[in-house]
Amino acid sequence: MIPRYSRPEMASIWAPETRFRIWFEIEAAAAEAMADIGLIPADAARTIRKKGDAAEFDVARIDEIEREVKHDVIAFLTHLAEFIGPESRFVHLGMTSSDVLDTCLSIQLSRAADLLLADVDALLAALKRRAFEHRLTPTIGRSHGIHAEPTTFGVKLAGFHAEFERNRRRLASAREEIATCAMSGSVGSFANIDPRIEEMVAAKLGLTPEPVSTQVIPRDRHAAFFATLGVVASSIERLATEIRHLQRTEVLEAEEYFSPGQKGSSSMPHKRNPVLTENLTGLARMVRAYVTPALENVALWHERDISHSSVERMIGPDATVTLDFALSRLTGVVDNLVIYPDRMRANLDRLGGLIHSQRVLLALAQAGMSREDAYAAVQRHAMRVWNGEGQFLDFLKEDPEVTQAIQVSDLEALFDLDYHFKNVDAIFDRVFGPGG
Repeated sequence: MIPRYSRPEMASIWAPETRFRIWFEIEAAAAEAMADIGLIPADAARTIRKKGDAAEFDVARIDEIEREVKHDVIAFLTHLAEFIGPESRFVHLGMTSSDVLDTCLSIQLSRAADLLLADVDALLAALKRRAFEHRLTPTIGRSHGIHAEPTTFGVKLAGFHAEFERNRRRLASAREEIATCAMSGSVGSFANIDPRIEEMVAAKLGLTPEPVSTQVIPRDRHAAFFATLGVVASSIERLATEIRHLQRTEVLEAEEYFSPGQKGSSSMPHKRNPVLTENLTGLARMVRAYVTPALENVALWHERDISHSSVERMIGPDATVTLDFALSRLTGVVDNLVIYPDRMRANLDRLGGLIHSQRVLLALAQAGMSREDAYAAVQRHAMRVWNGEGQFLDFLKEDPEVTQAIQVSDLEALFDLDYHFKNVDAIFDRVFGPGG
C-alpha cells in the first residue's frame, strides 16, 4: 500500500488508529454482553465503554509495550488498562486474541467491500451512460485481433456493463461471507465464554456468528473474498486492454482524455500514450497476485496457527486499497474517454466490404449452392480483396456463379450495415432492462 495508488477513505480502514478503535469496540461490546447476562457488574461495563470511548489510543505507546511483551493484543490491552483503571480486569474475560483479531479483520474487510461496491456502482453508471451515448455508433468487431463483423460501440460497452454487474454480485456475496464474528475462546470450545456473548457481539457489530471458529475464523472465507477481488481486477484489465488497443495509432477509434498541459513523453512531444489503462493493467496484476497467498492460508495446523497472519497484514490493505484506486481510475477513464466515430467508420470500410462475407455465404447457401461451394466462391474473392486488388462487391458482381444464384440488387442489399444492428435494442434490454 503506497500513497501513489491509495485513496484516503480506503486507506484509513487499515490505519493503526482504526484497528485499535475496532479492537476496543469488540472488547467493549463483549463486556456489555457479559453485563447483560450478569457475568460482570453493569457499572464495570459502563466504565469500560465511557473511558474507552474518550481515550486517544497512542500507537507509539502500544508499539513500545509490544516490543517488550512480543504480543500485539496484550500490548493493546495493557495500554487500554492505563485508561480504564481497575475495571480493566473485566476486559477480555474468557476471550483469546483471535477473537479480537479475526473479528476486527471481518469488520475491516466488510467496510472495504462497502467502498468497493460503491466504486463498482460508479463505474456501472459511467459505462451505462457511454453505452447509450454510442448505442448505434457503428464499429468493427474483432476476433483474434482481426476484423470480423460490424457491431456498435454501445454494444461493446454494454458487454462490460454486464460483466461488472456480475462482479458487483460477486462482491456483495463475498462481503456477506466474510462478515462473521468469532468469540469462542481458546480452540473455539466456548469453555470460558458463553456462546451468547458471541451472538450478542455479532449483532451489535453487524456480523453473524461463525458456526465453528476453532479459535480462528476458517480461511476459506478470506480466500473467497480475495479471489473475488482478483476476478474484479481481471475485468478491469480486460476493459483497460480494449481501450489500449483502440488507442493504437493504426486504430485510433478511442483514446484516453489528454488534458491541457499533459505531457506524453520526455523525448517525443507528439506522444499521447494510454498511460492510465497501462497503469490499470499493472494494478490488476498486483491484485491477482494476492489471491494465491489467500488460498494457501486456508490450510492451517489443527485448531489454529499464525502462518496466515503475516500474509493478511499485507494483502488485506494492499489488495483492497489497490482495487479501490483501480476502480476509481477506470471510472474516470470511461467517463472521459474520447470516441472517434468517423475513425470507426473508416476502419469498417478498410477491408473493402469483407465484413459482409458471412451474409454472402449464407445467401448463396440459401439460394441452393452447397455450403462448401459457397464458401469457396466467397473466399476466392475475399482473398483478392485481402491482397488489395479491389472491392469485394465488385468482384462478386463479376462472378457468373454468384450472380446466377443472387440478383445484383439483392447482392447489394447484403452490404447494408444497418442489418447488423437490428437486435441492438434486444441486447440493451437484456443488459439494462426494458427501457433502460
